[in-house]
Amino acid sequence: MIFSMIFSKARSTIDARALHLALILALISPLILFAGPSWAKQGERIGPETLAQVFPGADRAGSLAGKPLAASVFKGGARIGYIFSTQDVVGSVGFSGKPIDIMVGITNKGLITGALLRSHNEPILVIGIPDQALRDFVAGFAGVDIHQPGQVRQVANRLGALPDAISGATISSSVIADSVVRAARTVARSRGLLAAVQAKVRLDRETYEPADWQELRADGSIAHLILNHGNIEQAYRDRVAIPGAEFPGDQAPEELYSELYTALITPPRVGQNLLGPQAFNRLLRDMSPKDQAIFIAGNGIYSYKGTRYRRSGLFDRIQIVQGDKIIRLVKKHYHFVESVKIATAPSLRETGVFVLPADTGFNPLAEWRLELLVSRETKQGGLVHLDFPLSYVLPARYRLGGDVKTAAQTDNQMDRVLFYLQQQLTQGEPALWLRNWRDRVGRIATLLGLLAILSAILVFQDNLVQRQRLYRSVRLVYLTVTLVWIGWYAGAQLSVINVLTFVQSLLSGFRWEFFLLDPLIFILWGYVAVTLLFWGRGVFCGWLCPFGALQELLNEGARLLRIPQITVPFALHERLWPIKHIIFLGLFAVSLHSTIMAIAGSEVEPFKTAISMHFVRHWPFVAYVGGLLFLGLFIERFFCRYLCPLGAALAIPARLRMFEWLKRRFQCGRECRLCAVNCTVQAIHPDGSINPNECIHCLACQANFYDNGKCPPLVSRRKRQEERAAKQAAYVERAS
Repeated sequence: MIFSMIFSKARSTIDARALHLALILALISPLILFAGPSWAKQGERIGPETLAQVFPGADRAGSLAGKPLAASVFKGGARIGYIFSTQDVVGSVGFSGKPIDIMVGITNKGLITGALLRSHNEPILVIGIPDQALRDFVAGFAGVDIHQPGQVRQVANRLGALPDAISGATISSSVIADSVVRAARTVARSRGLLAAVQAKVRLDRETYEPADWQELRADGSIAHLILNHGNIEQAYRDRVAIPGAEFPGDQAPEELYSELYTALITPPRVGQNLLGPQAFNRLLRDMSPKDQAIFIAGNGIYSYKGTRYRRSGLFDRIQIVQGDKIIRLVKKHYHFVESVKIATAPSLRETGVFVLPADTGFNPLAEWRLELLVSRETKQGGLVHLDFPLSYVLPARYRLGGDVKTAAQTDNQMDRVLFYLQQQLTQGEPALWLRNWRDRVGRIATLLGLLAILSAILVFQDNLVQRQRLYRSVRLVYLTVTLVWIGWYAGAQLSVINVLTFVQSLLSGFRWEFFLLDPLIFILWGYVAVTLLFWGRGVFCGWLCPFGALQELLNEGARLLRIPQITVPFALHERLWPIKHIIFLGLFAVSLHSTIMAIAGSEVEPFKTAISMHFVRHWPFVAYVGGLLFLGLFIERFFCRYLCPLGAALAIPARLRMFEWLKRRFQCGRECRLCAVNCTVQAIHPDGSINPNECIHCLACQANFYDNGKCPPLVSRRKRQEERAAKQAAYVERAS
């Protein structure tokens, strides 16, 4: 008895401890799961296979170490370069804001030996972009010289230049290139590969930490100057020594004349917070390693840019002054900035970045000032110029090493040693998404024309469907154009990935730039969003989906060949169509955990294989699409009806539509079931009601609605009219 009590108490104690241990493990297991990869990075060794791809010819590689993390590479006992991960070094992200990790090798002379993509979550690179194209692009960085500014080009590749952009993914290609070049320069600078003479004091070009506008203003990272009309008038009275000169002054003294902000943005804590990671990486890629970048923003009625620079190439209202050196800012120094990305920033009328090449002699460690040049006419007709300075002293947090004087002297020596690195920078260009739109003006105009035609079809549908032959011709021609031009030629197939990406963007920080990068997709989504409110999901599914058009056209051919059609019993049909909603909800839930898993799951859509890649894929994907199309020969739009997650996603907001365009009669579903029987997607219930979640707005039921040879109520009415006319004719004949 005693032993039994002891054993029972011991077992309960063990069970309690086991339960506590299980609870602790359950709580910390997510931390272990997510922290594991980070722990593995420190001290991780580069395997032989990775080494062979990233640094050909090397004997071995050490472990990842140092700040930033990089592994030394050896050949014959001598260190010949380094291998590193862009994610470790610069936290590389794609245009969508998702992580991209690339292993890169670099020699002691600053040449990239190779690059290997380890992981990415960039949606644009999984919609219609072959895996081989992405691998070839990343491998194309071999031979790039990081000393030189560069751009992703769409011309023939040359040794030392960045590789050609991936066709159809120019924006993401550019973002990848930005990350690779910036990470390579960061590692090279930290290991002393970019400087012939090491400075005792140098600029911190590696450290990044989040900061908002107020923090950067408070610590001196951003300098500020504000001038009102009273300041301007007082300056002219005090500083102009022209006897009898009078200046017109009609404005109120307290009215804002000009407000200036400036900052040295080469340090990532300033530049990356102001511009965002993608724009900052792009800026650094287009700079040489010794160039410096200055941010200038302004408000007020007096523009610091003016307009003359468009013709002369010189910004004649601003200049940089450092000691006895005056640096005039010219158009080739200017980089367009669409907007600042930093939190708590004020509204800014104009913004821009000016890149100062190394040969200007600008020293970022020494004090400098931005001068605003103002010209005023006197009442006597003369012109008087004044300058208003905005001084800038680099905060101590961006200085690494000893005293500033030694650093300045060393920097000047380095400028002379590295003079051969000077390259003429490309002129500032508009945002990448804007350039993408300009490059596709012809396609945009064509798509807008097609959407205008579709809008006319929808608005004047009653007039169209009353002409049976015209209606059938218009529909078949439009579906053909949708398949051939919108789908196969322009590649504008919408996907559930677009929906999941949009939701992720709302959760993680919405950015219009990502959705504007493909103009055709953006325009189509905008049109679909509007038509959802007016007509429902059927406008896209029935008229603008290339794969839907492919299914319907094939089924039309099957009917002409008298292939028997299978009518799914309505009770079974009702139980099958919710499958697509389950698939969509599953993909949505998975996307909240892992974008990669959601992208893999989205292969349930055959769009990528059949439309984007023109069936040029591995045989399992082609076989899957072939199976769906084969079923569609017997059951029209089989995939759309039962499996399409995009259709399910569109059905959710479609219930908010404001109008009912499809006409019904009280006899529908009672005296007549003609439309329900003839609806090829079985969107009409036996009771005559139309299910908006399933309707593709093909207008076939509306053609029946106006056909007095098919619609039973119209047939009855026509027969009565004919009988009445016959009786009247007989009566007239007897009377005569």
